[in-house]
Amino acid sequence: MTFRIRSVFTAVALCFCVVASARTPQEKYIRTYSSLAVQEMYRSGVPASITLAQGMLESGNGLSELALKANNHFGIKCHNNWKGERMFHDDDEKGECFRVYDDPEQSYRDHSKFLAERQRYAFLFDLKITDYKGWAYGLKKAGYATDPSYPAKLIKLIEEYNLQQYDTKTA
Repeated sequence: MTFRIRSVFTAVALCFCVVASARTPQEKYIRTYSSLAVQEMYRSGVPASITLAQGMLESGNGLSELALKANNHFGIKCHNNWKGERMFHDDDEKGECFRVYDDPEQSYRDHSKFLAERQRYAFLFDLKITDYKGWAYGLKKAGYATDPSYPAKLIKLIEEYNLQQYDTKTA
């Protein structure tokens, strides 16, 4: 009898491990970067849900070439003031210049800084931290992305993966 109970327990434990490791790329991304998004929210005022959704969308859940080779999770381009390393990648145009970071944490920090220090995004910081829909539409209005369905894509990710829960988490 003891052997049978042990066998059942082992089988159940094995099934649990297989299910736990069979997470989707989205779930893995959220698990990996949610605490960083919350930290950035408290540091900068950018909602964690927006940061996570943008990171997921812009980096293909951390699997895009920019994310893997440049640690760039937000598709942030070089612009004139960028002094760091650069990577050239086809986006809206061929061979555009993108920022390269030492690690994803730098990318997250720079994303917050990018939004907080540019005047065109200033109105977003007047919104409630829990107004992810306002932020999603505001990012499009301010010119963050050229895709007309960008706000809808962010909102879908936030609601599908319950990312808004991170907007009320403590750091």
